[in-house]
Amino acid sequence: MTTPSVAWAAHASTALFVLLWGSGAIFTKWGLDHAPAFAFLLLRFGLALAVLMAIGLYRRRWLPVPGTRLRVAGTGLLLIGAYSICYFLAMEQGITPGVLATLLGIQPILTLMLLERRFAPMRMAGLCVALMGLVLVVYQSVVLVRFSLAGVGFALGALGCMTVGAIMQKRLRQSPAEVLPLQYVASLLLCLPFAAFQPVTFEPSWEFLVPLLWLALVISVVAQLLLYRLIQAGNLVNVTSLFYLVPAATAVMDYLFLGNALPMLSLVGMALILLGLALVFRQPVTASRQ
Repeated sequence: MTTPSVAWAAHASTALFVLLWGSGAIFTKWGLDHAPAFAFLLLRFGLALAVLMAIGLYRRRWLPVPGTRLRVAGTGLLLIGAYSICYFLAMEQGITPGVLATLLGIQPILTLMLLERRFAPMRMAGLCVALMGLVLVVYQSVVLVRFSLAGVGFALGALGCMTVGAIMQKRLRQSPAEVLPLQYVASLLLCLPFAAFQPVTFEPSWEFLVPLLWLALVISVVAQLLLYRLIQAGNLVNVTSLFYLVPAATAVMDYLFLGNALPMLSLVGMALILLGLALVFRQPVTASRQ
């Protein structure tokens, strides 16, 4: 039986993850205004790795258990390294955070179809309603986007990496703090060859340092640890469906901190997201494919 304190702790960690992850798009866009994608990624992964190594020093454990390290590194290459590279390059090619959020919103549907042998129709309907709400939230960003073939390709790459990587991460039965350091080493190594063909320069100003520190420490360490704990503890479709809330959280923060008004379509979209997620979480989870 789940005690009230445990339930509240779970809700609090979920809400914190959505808020932190929702800030990522704002700080990513800000950071890319002052540095190329790979310069930003190299510094971000390097700082995150340094913090995780310090945590490992305190815990006296840096590596996953023997026999799983190759699988852990491969998961990190997809879920962190390749996903981040595709995400940043898509934005660099002109794809807006709203379009990226919409494409990534297909992930829970893909996960449901890949993992669950049989699923309640209302569960799929809930995901579709939430996706419709997501489109309404980011509607203006979608309409104004300048599409490019390369940008769409990178966005679809990010979708594939996140979907497959999350499934692989779900199958790792180890503490997130034990797998993340190796995964960031693998992601950092993945970025190095690309950086040889990309400019690695940046403006040493607070406009660059603030988004770098936020993404490296808050998103890449705190939010990533929260995401891994949610994946480890919950149903993967339910966890990935939380990403529908991220653009809504971003829109609310945009209103609260920057004063940009919330369009009526966004408010309707947020209501549809909440309705869709309510349908998803109410439906029983069926057996998963092994």
